[in-house]
Amino acid sequence: MTGSKTNLGTLTLVIGGARSGKSRFAEGLIAATSRAKHYIATAEAWDDEMRARIAQHRTDRGDDWTTVDAPRDLCTALAAVPQDAALLIDCATLWLTNHMLADSDLDAETTSLLRALSACPAPVVIVTNDVGGGIVPDNALARRFRDAQGRLNQQLAAQANLVVTVIAGLPLVLKGQLP
Repeated sequence: MTGSKTNLGTLTLVIGGARSGKSRFAEGLIAATSRAKHYIATAEAWDDEMRARIAQHRTDRGDDWTTVDAPRDLCTALAAVPQDAALLIDCATLWLTNHMLADSDLDAETTSLLRALSACPAPVVIVTNDVGGGIVPDNALARRFRDAQGRLNQQLAAQANLVVTVIAGLPLVLKGQLP
């Protein structure tokens, strides 16, 4: 890709558990390019602890990132990304949660997201959580979320040219090749 030190391809999926190091790894992929760094944040600050987390993430990334908050409307945010940028979306799990809480049509939203990712002119790294490795949740909402997250992750992985899982800060390539 023109203007890039590393070739990220069109879509990279970084998956892992909570506090696995997946976001830090994904940020490193973007930082390794010479492209303008763009970040789409899907988190919503519902309480002081979440506001502090969001603020810390912004501080950790530094001032050379352009950040757009898009808790649900990733498609519009993706369409606005310049071709000479490298984009990090963090994360698909919160995006899905926001849509579930809004009682959105998850199939339609997922289809729209996959199309928008394909149409994005810049390379995209998207972070997501692996939530299916634990016990079966004890309530219907949690089971519905786990199932929807698993389906979303499978669809993102199928579309991605690079899929990396991060465990204890260590990346393991599942599909494709690291730049």
